[in-house]
Amino acid sequence: MWAVDSFTDRHSTHPGQQSAPSRLSAVTLQARTVIGYGLAGSLLILCGSLGVGWFAADAPLTRLPLLIWLRSEMFGVALSVVALTAGCWVLFHAWLRLKHLAVSLRVVTAAALAWTSPQLLAVPIFSRDVFAYVNQGRLILAGENPYITGVSSLDNWFQRGTDIGWAEDATPYGPLFLWIAAGVMRVSADSAELAVLLFRLVCVAGVALILIFVPKLAEQMGTDPVRAQWVVGANPLLIISFISSAHNDALMVGLALAGTWCAIGAGRRRGGAHWVLGLLALVLMAASIGTKLITLVMLPFIGLLWAGTRASWPARLSYWMLTAGLTGAILAGLGALGGFGLDWVSVLAGTGSGASFWAPLTILVTPLAGLWLLLGHSPDIVYDVAGTLGRMCSVVVVLWLMFRGEQHRAFHRMMWAFAAVVLLSPLIQPWYLLWILPLFAAAGHLTGGRRRWPLALTVGVTGFFLAFGAADQLFVHQFLQADLMMVLISAAVSVAGVTLIWFLDAKARSVVLSRDPAAP
Repeated sequence: MWAVDSFTDRHSTHPGQQSAPSRLSAVTLQARTVIGYGLAGSLLILCGSLGVGWFAADAPLTRLPLLIWLRSEMFGVALSVVALTAGCWVLFHAWLRLKHLAVSLRVVTAAALAWTSPQLLAVPIFSRDVFAYVNQGRLILAGENPYITGVSSLDNWFQRGTDIGWAEDATPYGPLFLWIAAGVMRVSADSAELAVLLFRLVCVAGVALILIFVPKLAEQMGTDPVRAQWVVGANPLLIISFISSAHNDALMVGLALAGTWCAIGAGRRRGGAHWVLGLLALVLMAASIGTKLITLVMLPFIGLLWAGTRASWPARLSYWMLTAGLTGAILAGLGALGGFGLDWVSVLAGTGSGASFWAPLTILVTPLAGLWLLLGHSPDIVYDVAGTLGRMCSVVVVLWLMFRGEQHRAFHRMMWAFAAVVLLSPLIQPWYLLWILPLFAAAGHLTGGRRRWPLALTVGVTGFFLAFGAADQLFVHQFLQADLMMVLISAAVSVAGVTLIWFLDAKARSVVLSRDPAAP
């Protein structure tokens, strides 16, 4: 992991000793080396996924001799765990080093594309939600309504790789994504492997939108598009969560960012461009909400952005009504054409359950839950109540930000409203960070100004979720009785990776330490 540092040292010279073209050439060589280094990490992740990634139970690929050895022999599984975890930290290290070489948007985008490409062929890792998409698509083709019927009504649903937790649950996704799921399963028929690849291509479209519109939004906000692209587009957590894991959140986020860009552009124009961009913003936002309904939170602020910075209160109310009416009509049409009606509204009414130990709200109420457990009661009631209160508080925050604040800061108000919805929940999945990360990056809150702690927090959370996913979300055959052993091996590799990066690479360390001698 420290090979890149020695390369940089060999090619670094005093500014007075080289001409500008020579320095630019040196930076280009260093950037290529860092990109190649990160690509090696991504390839390691790909190799590791073959042994501990998630396949459908009846996948033909699992009968290949090499995969049988990697997945059924103790040494093969351990080797896969080491490769997967080490690959995550090599990619993480390359991401930190890239910050010092992010001289152009082209360089950062090239790194993101290079690091993403091997994950197109990776076996799903860190999550197997993509197999839930497989069976929900099958449900639709079977004439069932996924908002009412669970996947357990299907034959061989478990063999298609879906987690048992999805057996009776209604789908949490919007009507547009159910269309996509049905289309994918119609093309792939009984091949879960082909279905995973097609769902991953859908996610690639979402990531492409993110790579396009994060820097464009940064330009609209007057911040550095290169830094925004680095912290979001080249982020290892985005690559793994949106491509390796194939989460449909990629499409949801990409469409929302494109819609936001159009809404801002509409608010800055008059005449035909104002209306064309505004209507396009609503179509894109309806598609985002139709993928996953959480971006509904952004919709009132899209109306404010469309109205423009000088809009009066009557004008804002008019744009709110227009935004809500047209978007609602599009979503209702999608539901009707899919045969779901307005059943997707039930997703909004769902209370949800569960808690993540890293969620701020969970940390806050865990002592009370422990006390409740000591009294002989289930702690679940504490987390359920906390979740309800958190959702109520987030609604209050969203309403407050809708009506309070300067009109020219509508984007920032939207950013904080969305953050409140995410952070005031007791259940925060690792990829939920990626819902709000692009907004904060575009606004310059992570890499702009003199404060280092927002970027340090982002880097720390990214590293934590990489380590957690590499240790917790592993497929290991039960007959090996090696689950705990593999978790410990992964954790040991993560500790070694963090230690090497922190103590042997001052450049990487300086990304989060403002007083480090190597800090730029």
